[in-house]
Amino acid sequence: MSIENNINQYTNSNFKPISFIEKKEMGEVSVLPVGAGRAEFLTVIGAGPGDPDLITIKAIKALQAANVVLYDALINKSLLNYAYKAEKIFVGKRKGCYAYQQEQINELIVSRAKSHGHVVRLKGGDPFIFGRGAEEIDYAQQFDIKTDMIPGISSSLAVPAYQGIPLTKRGLSESFWVITGTTKSHKLSQDIYLAAKSNATVVILMGMSKLNEIVSIFAAENKQEVPVAIIQNGTTEKERFGYGTISTIEDVVSEKKISSPAIIVIGEVVNQRVQLASIYNEIQEEIVS
Repeated sequence: MSIENNINQYTNSNFKPISFIEKKEMGEVSVLPVGAGRAEFLTVIGAGPGDPDLITIKAIKALQAANVVLYDALINKSLLNYAYKAEKIFVGKRKGCYAYQQEQINELIVSRAKSHGHVVRLKGGDPFIFGRGAEEIDYAQQFDIKTDMIPGISSSLAVPAYQGIPLTKRGLSESFWVITGTTKSHKLSQDIYLAAKSNATVVILMGMSKLNEIVSIFAAENKQEVPVAIIQNGTTEKERFGYGTISTIEDVVSEKKISSPAIIVIGEVVNQRVQLASIYNEIQEEIVS
């Protein structure tokens, strides 16, 4: 269903735009007006992995109540249609170029909350998984701005799922790691060395620039034949993917011209995607015949 149809559906049903935010405090529900009296409020929202239909209803309500929306590069722009009365400001990063530095975004949150009221910070995926959402909330609270957080579906879970890759499977993978490929110091996370020693599924975000290092670490653990999937722009119309092993994935990436933003999935569960696809193809063949 398109985003426009979604808006019409909500408008024509019992789903009504809200003019307040309900927030549980001390076990009780208090009502905070939005707009009236310019109440200073920040809502940090996870927009999900890219497919606009994967945003939550609660997030949509907050967007409808927003006076200002500060949004990142990886959110689906059609979601901004829900914030029909809000000022919209792009604060994301494209190809390494920042529209605003993080300190500037923090200051913008505070200034707009004090001048406009309800600020929504719209982030891709889930704001509390490598999204710096907690930092922005901490900063706003220093200025006595009330805050709320609405989780989003993390790309680390949803993107593999859209490709039919289960991160865990009984008898195959009992756990999974979610690791940033690039730390604050722009170096490879040391946790990848630990992950490479385990039998768990490993999901690496922001790791494409470090792919050669990652492959070398797993190869050093004699895991050259472990399956690897790399999925670019997952859950969107621009989705691209490549499959291989630790020993072949760099050639696959080069051949298919896969680049950031992408998710790296390492582990035996990657082969489950092949099995799911073959089952689907068999069903389609039976229908045709």
